[in-house]
Amino acid sequence: MTTATLPPAALAALPHRTHAVRRRESADFMVRPACASDGPALAALSRPFVRLGALRERPLSLYLSRATDFLVAQAPDGTIEGSLGLSRHSTDGVLYNFCVAAHRQGSGMGGRLLQAAFVRARGRALTMLFTATTGSGRLFLGHGFVPSRPDLAPAAWARTLDPGRGARVLARTL
Repeated sequence: MTTATLPPAALAALPHRTHAVRRRESADFMVRPACASDGPALAALSRPFVRLGALRERPLSLYLSRATDFLVAQAPDGTIEGSLGLSRHSTDGVLYNFCVAAHRQGSGMGGRLLQAAFVRARGRALTMLFTATTGSGRLFLGHGFVPSRPDLAPAAWARTLDPGRGARVLARTL
């Protein structure tokens, strides 16, 4: 049975939006490199995820000084509704501080940010990407990431991982 044949009440009860809805919604934002002036918006977008324990708290100064690490998803009104940082560690990259505003989750925004990060990483001649997640990691796993050992990741980044958070390290070859 396809979702097109489900009655409207059943469609409304589905936990995920349909592909057609994702495609339509994803057209109303753009993904672009962040700039220094985006620092306060990056910090504000991250706060709800910090409160939930999904992200580590980072000071505004970090967002200001490292804003160019980020790609952002921007709504037509200029609001930053998604972000993803990419830091370089020799020939490897680390994706960090990945967040999408609650009302945009399931819209394809996260996938577009991740695809843009792959393009950016390849443009920087990175060969491997690492990330850590305290959640299911479903989006990363769906985009080719696999579980990895922290000792295979860039040492400087792996040393910053907090074992108390229970994060899993994931990796993807580019």
